[in-house]
This record gives sequence, C-alpha cells and structure tokens, in this order.
Amino acid sequence: MNKSPLVLALALVLSGCQTLTSTQPDDLVANHPEQSQLEGASPNDISEALMINAQYHQVNDVDEAPIFDDVWERIRYQLSIEVPQNRPVVTERNYYARHQAYLDRISKRAEPYLHFIVEEIEKRDMPIEIALLPIVESAFDPFGYSYRSASGIWQFMPQTGERFDLKQNWWYDGRRDIVQSTRAALDYLSYLHKTLEGDWLNAIAAYNSGEGRLLRAIKKNRKKHLPTDFWSLDLPSETTTYVPKLLALSDLLKRQDDFGIKWNPIINAQVVEAVDVGSQIDLALAADMADISLTELYRLNPGFNRWATDPNGPHFLLLPTDKVEQFQQLLAKTAMKDRLRWQQYIVASGDSLSVIAKKFATSTSAIKSLNKLKSNTIRIGQQLLVPLSDGAINSKHLPKQMRMAVNNNSQKKLSHTVKNGDTLWDISREYDVTINELASWNKLKKNSVLRLGQKLTVYQSPKTPQAALASTNRTITYKVRRGDSLARIAAKFNLTVNDIIKWNDLSGQKYLQPGQKLKLKVDVKST
Repeated sequence: MNKSPLVLALALVLSGCQTLTSTQPDDLVANHPEQSQLEGASPNDISEALMINAQYHQVNDVDEAPIFDDVWERIRYQLSIEVPQNRPVVTERNYYARHQAYLDRISKRAEPYLHFIVEEIEKRDMPIEIALLPIVESAFDPFGYSYRSASGIWQFMPQTGERFDLKQNWWYDGRRDIVQSTRAALDYLSYLHKTLEGDWLNAIAAYNSGEGRLLRAIKKNRKKHLPTDFWSLDLPSETTTYVPKLLALSDLLKRQDDFGIKWNPIINAQVVEAVDVGSQIDLALAADMADISLTELYRLNPGFNRWATDPNGPHFLLLPTDKVEQFQQLLAKTAMKDRLRWQQYIVASGDSLSVIAKKFATSTSAIKSLNKLKSNTIRIGQQLLVPLSDGAINSKHLPKQMRMAVNNNSQKKLSHTVKNGDTLWDISREYDVTINELASWNKLKKNSVLRLGQKLTVYQSPKTPQAALASTNRTITYKVRRGDSLARIAAKFNLTVNDIIKWNDLSGQKYLQPGQKLKLKVDVKST
C-alpha cells in the first residue's frame, strides 16, 4: 500500500526534520531519496505535519518549572540579571551578609506579602529581582516613611502616587495599600523600562531618582560618546548605591551557602485574599468577623488611616485566606447600616458638623454620608448618627473580647534571649516597647552591648485598637533646606513647633541653617 504524502511528511518531521534542517551542501540534500517524497506533498500537508510536530514537542520535550515550597527558592530559581563582582556590589553584599538578624526580620515582615508580589511580577514577565526591591526601599515595613514623604513598602512620593492612581486622603493612603501600591510600582517600572530603551538596571535606578535624572545623564554621556549603561552614568550617590544593594541581595539569595547566611522560608502559597466588602465598614467589626486581631487587620491593610474604610472606596480588605469564607458569611448577614458602629447625638447650640466631627475623632464627610445629608446645614435638636471612632473603646458596640482586652490593664512578663545581632532597638521593635523601658527593666544603659544568650525581661500590655494605630509612629531625620522655618516644617509633618524645639534642643536658637539635621517624630497615618 502506498503511503500518502502527509504520512511521509509527518514521518520525516518526527524523525527530527533532518532533511529540512541539514547543514549538508544543497546538492546532497536535493539528491536525498526521501526529499523527493516530501516535495510531492502539498503545502497544506506539510503545514499540518509541522503543526503536529510542534504539539508533540510541546507535550514531551519542554521541561516544566519545578514546584517550590519556599517563595525565596521560587525567586532564586528565576534570578536572571547578571551580578558584576565590582566594588559597589561587593561592599553592599558584605554589609548584608554581616547582618543575619536583619535578613530574619525581612523574612518575617515579608511573609504576608511576598507570594502575592512574586505572582504579580511573573504575570507581567518582569525580572524576578524586582521582588527584592521593597527590601531596599523600606525593609518591607508597610508603614515605612522617609523625610521626603515617601511612604509604604514601595516608598511612593505623594505626587508619583497620584500619577499612578494611588488615592490619598483623610481616610486612606493607597501608597501603603499592599495590592494597589504593588500594581502602581510595577506600572511605573514597566513605563521606565520602555522609556529607557529596555535597560532594566537604568529603569530600577530611575525608580529611585526619577526618569528625568536618568535621561539627562544618558544624554550627557551620548554627547561625550560614552556608554549609557548604569555603571557608566553620572548619578546621585543615593542612586549609585541603590542598584548595587538590589544586586547584592540577589547575589546573596543565589549563593547563600557561599556566604554563610540563610533566608528564613516563606510558604509558597496564597495566604491572603482580597475581599470586596462593597461598602464602608468599621475595621474593628471587620476584624471581629474575620476572627483576627485588629492589629493583624491593620498589618494586612496598612493603607487605612482611620477606624473605618473610606466611604467612597476602595472597599477591598486583604484577609487571611483561611478566614475569608467565615468573613463573607457574616458579612452577608450584616445590613449596610450595621457595618458602621455609631451612636446617636443631638445637635446643641454652637455645634457644626466640623465641631461634632472633632468631638468624636471622625470627619465631616463621614457624618454626612451616614446621615445622607446633602449640605453642611444642621439645626439645634436634630438627631444625628455619629460614626464611632477608635477612641470610644468602652462602647457597647465594640466586640466583647475587645472591650475586655482594652479594660485589662495587667502587664504580661516575658523573657527574651539575646540572639546574634540583637540590639535594644531590635528588641524594642519586636515587642513594641521603647528602648528606655527595656533599659530600665533590665538596669542597662541605652547603648549597652548585649551578650549572646543574655536574658532580658520584657513587660507587655495587651494590644488595643490604639496600640495598633500607635505603631505607625516613625522617627525620621530631616535635613533643613533653604527657606525652611520651624513653622513650615511643623506644618509639613503635622507637628507643633514646640515639639520640634523640644526634640532637638533648639530653645534660644532663632534661625535654622540649610543642611542642619532635625529629629522628627511623625505619625505616618496623619502626615
């Protein structure tokens, strides 16, 4: 029986397509006996044979990516940017390698967020090294805040945040929202990569200093006929160490055994999920519904500034995956009007919406929204529903277990064993206490050097809603600029002039000098 041209063509293709890909001279190929059979097949027959061959190799020859239990391993497998062993990279790598305790804290902070970030980077087919960028930017501190007003794990400036659709108002700051800020950061980096002609190192450098600075440096080098790669550009000192820091972390992750460090495992699975609440909701009520602490809810949703979500959205909450079903069931049973804790208030003489809002630590817009008011006009004797702020901790509207925790003033005595690299500052952060308290409890000086294995006593009070909010305080160093005054700096960071004078021993000093450094204690959520 004669074989059809399609069968012959398919047989030749599956045998390796030798007659089609041979490197022999053309006359030897032309004289090959099987080639004439292939030439007898129609173009459609050959096309079909090639399609079958492609499908065959797709199923059998392509190696599948391994499955990892640890997100760090998943990142390590995909590292692709070459790391030069030059002085800037080696200097930063040696620094990180000497601070294992710092890397341990990074893993602990990144735990709820890293899997989500890696997934988003992979969806866009971007270099996986970008997942390490929040370490350089903020050490994965969701309340990270710089003297230049950059905020969140991706450290967005207010203007850049607005440029990439990160909402910022009294209720909410999208720069700290893990989901939204990650989306914006990847949008920005994609834009920079395209603008800077496909050079990822230049794009990452521009994320730090702005594309204008990079474009000017590139233009300057081109005029001088010099290379325009990152290592050849004249950039600010902060940026010249920024990219090496990222590459150093990549190198340490890729060759951790060579440097005697470890990356504490983070489970390679979805541990949090975004849930659409559909309306404004009291965060304490949401925490109660999800059966998690208010502190944990704020940790997963650091974008919220107040006791409730923004009346106008976003209405998404990030919750532990294993708590979502329970939360959704309870949410479905809760009417819209019951999702905010409120109390009745009768308007008195001298009241205005702003006066009432100040009394209850809420906003005028919140009162208007809850009462469906079309204007700011109110009258004496009018009954209003006032949203319950985090300050009204003894209200009957709060969950029973929360009221009990708030009213329990007893302190719990704990013992901490000093680990390698521990300082009083590290331990104070871990237990949310002050360095002065730690030093006092253990009869130490604030600059005492701790011994490995030393036992320290720590006293902790139960966590309250206020404690969850108070943890957003940050001490920053501000460099005075030309034209600055105490009043201007105080207004910028929502502080008082007296506080700045007290923190910096400025009494009697009339003028600030450009370059002078000031210590400021700012509340990230109110700045």
